[in-house]
Amino acid sequence: MPRILSRVGGYKLQGPLALPRRYRPTSSSFPRTIAMRIGVPLESRPGERRVSATPDTVKKLIAAGHRVLVQQGAGLAAAQTDEAYAAAGASLGTAQQALGAEVVFKVRAPDSAEIAQMRPGTVILGMLEPFNRPGLEAMNAAGLTAFALEAAPRTTRAQSLDVLSSQANIAGYKAVLLAAATYARMMPMLMTAAGTVKAARMLILGAGVAGLQAIATAKRLGAVVEASDVRPAVREEIASLGAKFVDVPFETEEERQIAAGVGGYARPMPASWMQRQAAAVAERLKQADIAITTALIPGRPAPRLISAAMVAAMKPGSVILDMAAEQGGNCELTRPGETVLVHGVTVIGAMDIAGSVAADASSLYARNLLEFSKLIFGKEGQFLLNREDDIVAACLMCTGGQIVRQ
Repeated sequence: MPRILSRVGGYKLQGPLALPRRYRPTSSSFPRTIAMRIGVPLESRPGERRVSATPDTVKKLIAAGHRVLVQQGAGLAAAQTDEAYAAAGASLGTAQQALGAEVVFKVRAPDSAEIAQMRPGTVILGMLEPFNRPGLEAMNAAGLTAFALEAAPRTTRAQSLDVLSSQANIAGYKAVLLAAATYARMMPMLMTAAGTVKAARMLILGAGVAGLQAIATAKRLGAVVEASDVRPAVREEIASLGAKFVDVPFETEEERQIAAGVGGYARPMPASWMQRQAAAVAERLKQADIAITTALIPGRPAPRLISAAMVAAMKPGSVILDMAAEQGGNCELTRPGETVLVHGVTVIGAMDIAGSVAADASSLYARNLLEFSKLIFGKEGQFLLNREDDIVAACLMCTGGQIVRQ
């Protein structure tokens, strides 16, 4: 049968949807109508390699009756070729066509140029930086309905669309590899005819998803690992991965309640507890070869955990990898996006770590978006805004010219 192409609504379609009636499948499982036009643009932020949909998720969207248009080259940096998208049933087009769709899948928040190409009423999904007020106001002024998936609640039901966890898991793994590549010695203990090589000692500050993955990766590489976190509930998780928990006792019930966090997120601790933690961390840092910091609090600058004086007391040749660099850094000497040598210690202000593992990061992220999209598409595939759904309500930033998130 010859390959047949057609155009519908300005989009070139390939595959069964484009075939003349006599060639179309008769199976009742094949969608009779096309529900929504979904655009997948190339990310415009410099250095961003991830893509918001993969051929696998495109197949599922098309099976649900949607039409997907992927900007040419959108997935190349994530090892997803245009040919793979076309084989999955997507159409290929320009950035203007992708951004002009009814629904736009994004990794990062759109810039002003991208917003200008979107029509009022466009639905946009992605990591849209809910605490960035100017960005939120720009999307609202353009009449967009925006969903920031970072704001999803940390509940069992929301696990399949938890973008923070999926990306932090990858970032924690890669952070250890980056630190190990910079460290001038080996990670595991080795006993050889030429002598014994001691195992590297690693201190991980923050035991969320990224920190726990960092612990697991460091242990697999043979390091001796210690970890600290304000939340006492993670003590057992840290121990289960083979690391030692750096305990900072609570002196008041208020400290204990604050440390419990809200919705799985840490909260700022009182100054008295922070001073005791700083003293404990300072002692551990003197013995550490590598320190990885992962502490973040949504909507706030990263808490300062390592001072310049602590860095000066570390052993020459030590490495600090600051995963919180994008929000100011957990280390006083961190320079976002730069690697500096201070007091003989290498301080890495790592940015977009998950994006450096673009293929797997995109695969997990695309599935997160696919799962969230199921909550805003009705049975016929049309867009439905159900504010009674706790996940939808939490992620909604603006709609109908009104800012929902305050």
